[in-house]
Parts: sequence; C-alpha cells; structure tokens
Amino acid sequence: MLAEVTTASKGFLAFLGDNLHQIIANTGFANVTSGHLIMIGVGLFFLYLAISRNFEPMLLVPIGFGILVGNIPFSPGMEIGIYEDGSVLNYLYFGVIKGIYPPLIFLGIGAMTDFSALISNPKLMLVGAAAQIGIFATYMGALALGFTAAEAGADGPTAIFLTSKLAPDLLGAISISAYSYMALVPVIQPPVMRLFTTKKERLIHMKPPRQVSTTEKILFPIIGLLLTTFVVPSAIPLLGTLFFGNLLKECGVTKRLANTASGSMTDIVTILLGFTVGASTQATTFLTPKSLYIFIMGACAFFVASSCGVLFVKFFNLFLPKDAKINPLIGNAGVSAVPAAARVSQEMGLKYDKTNYLLMHAMGPNVAGVIGSAVAAGVLLAFLA
Repeated sequence: MLAEVTTASKGFLAFLGDNLHQIIANTGFANVTSGHLIMIGVGLFFLYLAISRNFEPMLLVPIGFGILVGNIPFSPGMEIGIYEDGSVLNYLYFGVIKGIYPPLIFLGIGAMTDFSALISNPKLMLVGAAAQIGIFATYMGALALGFTAAEAGADGPTAIFLTSKLAPDLLGAISISAYSYMALVPVIQPPVMRLFTTKKERLIHMKPPRQVSTTEKILFPIIGLLLTTFVVPSAIPLLGTLFFGNLLKECGVTKRLANTASGSMTDIVTILLGFTVGASTQATTFLTPKSLYIFIMGACAFFVASSCGVLFVKFFNLFLPKDAKINPLIGNAGVSAVPAAARVSQEMGLKYDKTNYLLMHAMGPNVAGVIGSAVAAGVLLAFLA
C-alpha cells in the first residue's frame, strides 16, 4: 500500500514538474534573444523621443509601444504574434497588408488641410514636385544595393500603400523607416536648410498669400482629382480619398462628415496604423541586413528630398523679380510630412527674423508634397505592378 502511495506521489510530482517546465518554457525569459532586447531598446528610444522631446508623439507613441508589444518573446504556435494566422494582431495588421490604412489617412489629411496657400500661389506646386526627386533617387539607390525593382521606392504613408502591393515581405522595415523619418523631420531638416541657404536668403520676406474664394476652394479638389488621376490612374486610392476629404471640408454642407474624417476617424486609423506597424518589427523577422539598408535609404531619401526642395527654390529665384522671390527655407516643406515640415520652415524663419512668418507659405509646398508623393507612388505602381 505504501509503495502505491509513493508511486502515486512520484507521478504527481512528475506531473507538476512537467507543467512547471512547460510554463517556464513558454515565458518570455526562456525565449528571449539579443534581437528582442535590441528592438525593445529601439521602442523605448522612440517613446523617449515622443514623450520627453515631443517629437511627433501622435506617431512615435503608437509605433514605440507597438515595437515593445511586437518584441515580447513567445513560443511559436500560440496564435498571438502579428505574423501568425488567426491572432488578433494579425487581423489588425490586415489593414496594413492590404493597403487600407493609408487611403484613410489621406482622407483625414484632405479633410483637415487648407489648400489656400497652394491655390493662391500655384508655382509652389513645383517645389513640392522637386522634393519628390528623393523618391526616385532612393529607388535608384535601392536597385544599386541589390533590391528588386518591386522592393524599391516611395516615402511616408505612400510607402506602406506601395509596399503592400509590391513587396509585402518588407512592410515592417519600410513602414518603420518611413514613419520614423517623418517623425524626426525637426531633427533631420534644419541642418540641411542651413547648409544650402545663406543668411540673406533666410531673411527673405514673402508677400502675404492672396485671399482665395470659396468657389476656388470647392473647385480645387474636383479639378485636382481629374487632372492627377487621368495622368496616373494607379494613384486613385490615395488621391481619390485625399481630394474627397478636402471637398468634404470646403463644400460647406458636410461639416459633420469632415469633422469625423479629420478627427475621430483619423485618430483611430493613426492608432491602428502606428501600433501595428510597430508590432510588425518582430525581431525574428525584422532584424535583417535589408532592414538596415532600408533605414539608410530612408535617411538618404529625406536628405535628398529636403535638399532638392531648398535648391529648387534657390534656382527658381533666379527667374523671379525681386519682390516675388521665395524664401528657400520653405523648400524643405516639399516632403509629405504634413504639417511637421511646414512647422520646421516656420521655426527656422523665426529663428533668423522674429517677424518672418513662413507657415502659410510653407503649407503650399507641403500639401503639394502630399499630392506629389501620391503621384510618384502611382507612377511606380504603374510600371512595377
């Protein structure tokens, strides 16, 4: 009898031991790698920049926390990882994979953007177009580094949309790169602007924008849609939602829809996009040489785009009368980071002249950059799809 009790006790202890071993084997401590720790450090750094330094917190807080969530180590097969079919994170990531979130972001951008600065001074569209050289320069650089044609090109939200169509395996790296550099615009752009401008150029005062009529504001998204999408139909998902959102804002009879598109809807999509993009940086799939190359190219793209915008304004000024010259400090705003890049122009202008307010002028190339990046994405999609 005693032997039976002893045998049962040993069996029970073995059962407990097996369960305890299984529990320990499934903890994050048992599955952690150096890659997980590196990515958790990156996530904490993003949160520090957002919270302590106030660098685009609306982007970096969701992305930074998403990186932490995506890099908690776990045993495969538990249906919790963002790349595991059936997991909640995988369902949320569906909006990134299928390119759903970027057009919704563009809808919100359109509904919150005043295109008056661009309408009143159409030549600023050229500044936004010049900044798109960064996309095509990066595309050529990516090809030189060994990326396939389908894996190279685009910036900002357009990068997610384009990558989801052409190179879904690189979505995590490209998304993080695009949004990281957009959030770091206040750090990246000022040195570029100082490098390519003289003190005299930074002090240029521009004429106040002319008053734009309500009719012009209503016609702009309609005409803009027809002109751009007839040229680049592949950009319809981005440009269609951008101009639709702007029409909701300007037509005067859909205020509730415009408020929803620019407010709660954009906030929800930003949360989902930032969080899932961050979670997609799972160390086991994210830490590759290609990811490093993508970050390097992202930095190069923003440097080239900002430089081209500033240099184009300097070149353009050679043909403008003295009283119509453009301050080159707004050239950086040609990138699609709205309104962060325009705010950088404003801050740089005030730094050299406390009376030189450049924000409204900078919004012209800034919104032109949004349109230009969507057109560029459409061009790339048209000949790479």
